[in-house]
Amino acid sequence: MTQSDVKILPIFNRMAIFSTTSTSYHGHPEPLACPLGMSRKSIALYYYTNGRPENEIVKGLEAHSTLFKSRAGKNEVVEVETRSGGAKEFLKKFIPPILLDIKRKL
Repeated sequence: MTQSDVKILPIFNRMAIFSTTSTSYHGHPEPLACPLGMSRKSIALYYYTNGRPENEIVKGLEAHSTLFKSRAGKNEVVEVETRSGGAKEFLKKFIPPILLDIKRKL
């Protein structure tokens, strides 16, 4: 968190593709300051797999949705949400409760 290995300029229509692991930190070195009336637009797409290679697993962080790391010299606090239940819990957010009731009764 003290240096950048790669910097990508935010040029219109540019795409950055990279592997996301428990240690592939990315983001802005300083908080983004857009000109008045402008905002940053971004689309994030993820391809999930069932499991990870052993060398990518960090002990104690097996189930997490995101990790936040403070920038060097900063003491930033961010609430981090952890996952439990994986895809099943995720799908429950979109299935109407009545369908879940019917499934339980069957």
